[in-house]
Amino acid sequence: MLLLALSAPAAAQAPGPAPSSSPAQPAPARVPVYGYEVVRRFPHDPTAFTQGLVIRDGVLIESTGRDPSGVRRVRLEDGVVLEKRELDPEYFGEGLTEADGRVFSLSWINGVGFIWDARDLSLLSRFAYDGEGWGLTHDGSRLILSDGSTALRFLDLDTQAETGRVTVTLNGRPLGRLNELEWIDGEVWANVWQTDYIVRIDPASGQVVGVIDLSGLLKDPVQDPADDVLNGIAWDAKSRRLFVTGKNWPALFEIKLTGPR
Repeated sequence: MLLLALSAPAAAQAPGPAPSSSPAQPAPARVPVYGYEVVRRFPHDPTAFTQGLVIRDGVLIESTGRDPSGVRRVRLEDGVVLEKRELDPEYFGEGLTEADGRVFSLSWINGVGFIWDARDLSLLSRFAYDGEGWGLTHDGSRLILSDGSTALRFLDLDTQAETGRVTVTLNGRPLGRLNELEWIDGEVWANVWQTDYIVRIDPASGQVVGVIDLSGLLKDPVQDPADDVLNGIAWDAKSRRLFVTGKNWPALFEIKLTGPR
């Protein structure tokens, strides 16, 4: 039986080193649990502290945090960075999504988002939001933002004004530490920070309807197990391919789901 560590913090926790207090005790998951098969492994920059990830027309668009934070366009096949823009040092880069030729990215604690041209990552404008920014995706009309808490927040895609939010629950218990997000076939898929799990969320109810267990995916050693964790989901809707990676991982994986079990 899968044990999924749950946490329901009152406020968002920093996406850095592990906190001194451990998360809540594991609880058995009763939702469907999926495994995975690796289809192919691709190179990934091991210095990229991955925060957001999408794939468009065979090119990855990725946001990174730390030393420095920024956004980049990356060739899938060999991991070569085709275009790169750095954020000012005051900003810690967070989640990213792309819609209609615009790339939206977040900063962690500044309440400032950025809109880039998807063709060359030239900066188009900025926008403001309350609270922290962690993960970002969209459903075609709304941006969907995670802030490390148990909430998903909805923002108008054109004005970036908040229009609502929903509490995410697993088996009736609030689930926090939601990080990088991806919109896949009407669901929000979210990395759960510092775990090997992706959860599949019904955006209307906030209920987790599936859990993906990616334990053992990266067999390479990492420098810091608390920081260099699974984070990054990219869905190629045209070819129905799923890609995942992590912070400072040397590889990006195309996977397919197995199960559920």
